Amino acid sequence: MTKQYIVEADGGSRGNPGPAAYGSVVKDAATGAVLAELAEYIGVATNNVAEYRGALAGLAHVRSIDSEAIVEVRLDSKLVVEQMSGRWKIKHPDMQALALQVRAVFPPGRVTYTWVPRAQNSAADALANEAMDAAALNQEASPIVRSYESATLFDDAGDLLASVDEALTQAIVDEKVPNRMVGWDEVGTPTVTIMVRHGATPMSLEKRFSGLGGADVGLTEIGIAQAQAAAKDLAERGEIDLIITSPLLRTRQTAQYIAELCEAEVLVMEEFAECSFGDWDGYTFTEVRAQWPEALQRWLDSVEVAPPGGESFAQVLDRVNRGRLEILKKYHGKRVVIVAHVTPIKLMAAIAVNAPLESVYRMELRPGSISSMMWFADGNASLTSFSESTHLRGVDTFPFV
Repeated sequence: MTKQYIVEADGGSRGNPGPAAYGSVVKDAATGAVLAELAEYIGVATNNVAEYRGALAGLAHVRSIDSEAIVEVRLDSKLVVEQMSGRWKIKHPDMQALALQVRAVFPPGRVTYTWVPRAQNSAADALANEAMDAAALNQEASPIVRSYESATLFDDAGDLLASVDEALTQAIVDEKVPNRMVGWDEVGTPTVTIMVRHGATPMSLEKRFSGLGGADVGLTEIGIAQAQAAAKDLAERGEIDLIITSPLLRTRQTAQYIAELCEAEVLVMEEFAECSFGDWDGYTFTEVRAQWPEALQRWLDSVEVAPPGGESFAQVLDRVNRGRLEILKKYHGKRVVIVAHVTPIKLMAAIAVNAPLESVYRMELRPGSISSMMWFADGNASLTSFSESTHLRGVDTFPFV
């Protein structure tokens, strides 16, 4: 089972900009036990730079002890939390560079960011102040590194800092997947994900926004026919090891028709729920344009902008990728059907071909359609089909082109 950690990070600057330091506390999420305390004087900098450095130090330490970890980073800086969560743009070049370093430590989807009141971040704040106080007395003050793992991993601070540097370097290297000619080159046995969009609902027939947190609508009569057609097609393809479904009603109904023909277990995974469209849920695109013209344009201009009260595509990418990684870890080499929605399926396709996130604006999926990907152990992937729909002739709600 993947282990979870908490990083409590803070940064301080006496002058903003002025003498600055960060503090970071690493905890075991299951027990609350403190595993490490980290702090360092970083010279003259702003509060925001120090906050980012604290998050970076904590994450790098977690990676040095567990490269497969899932981490929650808690900060009392609303700015850093919103920027790292993808809800606010990062405009300053220095902040952009720091954000890239922080994101490089773990793959997308492994890290979440939570804002906490300053009072709940007192331990990290105290560490930052301890480092600034030490630097005021001695300009060459050493970084503070205290490790509390039950089995001591490092003999001294130098060993720990070297390990953190190595972990950060390796994280950046790990992002580079070797190119292979998939289908020609030998890349091992893949995990196959067969993505099925649920059948039509009253919302999809009227092309209304229908996401997580909105009305949990079920399938229409034609939606049931589409789900049954997809189930028949999948049964004819051969053995299915497992069916995973979004928690929403329309996907669970579609998954049940597939399960009946393919005789496979159905599991629910929250990560594959549709994007939350917030205040726009239930409205058509035209209605949204009339009521929220500026917000809609910002949403169309940037994948990091969320509808009012909803999720950005960047946020959905994080959770979809988290689900993908969990499947690859638990069901390596298996054939897994995932019954999901437009946004998660588009994102899985984009991940498979390493397309920019903006590509989601240029894809369209039919209700009941099937898309397939193969995922290889070395990080390579292959998109083998997208929005297959021949099984839907006679029950399709889109014109065939």
